[in-house]
Amino acid sequence: MTSTQDKPVTAAAQPNGGSAGESVSFVVQHHVRAGAQAGYESWLAETMRIAAGFPGHQGVHVVRPAPGGADYTIVVHFATYEDATRWRQSAERARQLEAVQAHLGSGEQLSMGAGIDYWFAPRQTAEGEVPVKPPAWKQWLVTTSVIWPLTMVVPPLFKPVFRAVPALGLYGVSHAILAAVIVALVVWVIMPRYTQLVHGWLFRKK
Repeated sequence: MTSTQDKPVTAAAQPNGGSAGESVSFVVQHHVRAGAQAGYESWLAETMRIAAGFPGHQGVHVVRPAPGGADYTIVVHFATYEDATRWRQSAERARQLEAVQAHLGSGEQLSMGAGIDYWFAPRQTAEGEVPVKPPAWKQWLVTTSVIWPLTMVVPPLFKPVFRAVPALGLYGVSHAILAAVIVALVVWVIMPRYTQLVHGWLFRKK
């Protein structure tokens, strides 16, 4: 797999139908070579510090490999597609990308997606292969299997809060709080790990 440093973002990697003002996730996948994890972690900390100084930066989520694994997924959130592109094309990122090569077993995979697109971004598994995107029914099933249990678990947990602070339990207010908590759990906690766990099934061609 070759590095995407000098390649334009393809149509498949751009936000699908995203507007200029829609939040965008900049997703990088790295396969770290054996024995290089400590050096990579130092590089990652420095890169996250630099990215945080760019306009529109809204936070970062790192999915680290399971014990014995070597695959990292870094999701950097930006306010707009322009903000994400500014970081992607910056001299600072180019220097960081050059510095990380010594720690990688293969080139990075890069995609940008608006909203939830990055969870199901097409993956290219070998040089020259056509990227594979999961069928719509798999995307629906995975997303539903995450949100469904959260709608049963999160509301009861907040009942004591709403009783203690009646203003938060008002109709509409409570719904907004619950929706915000569920979406945050889905986007930043569960989905990045869940899609990695079911990756083999999700991107299976048949």
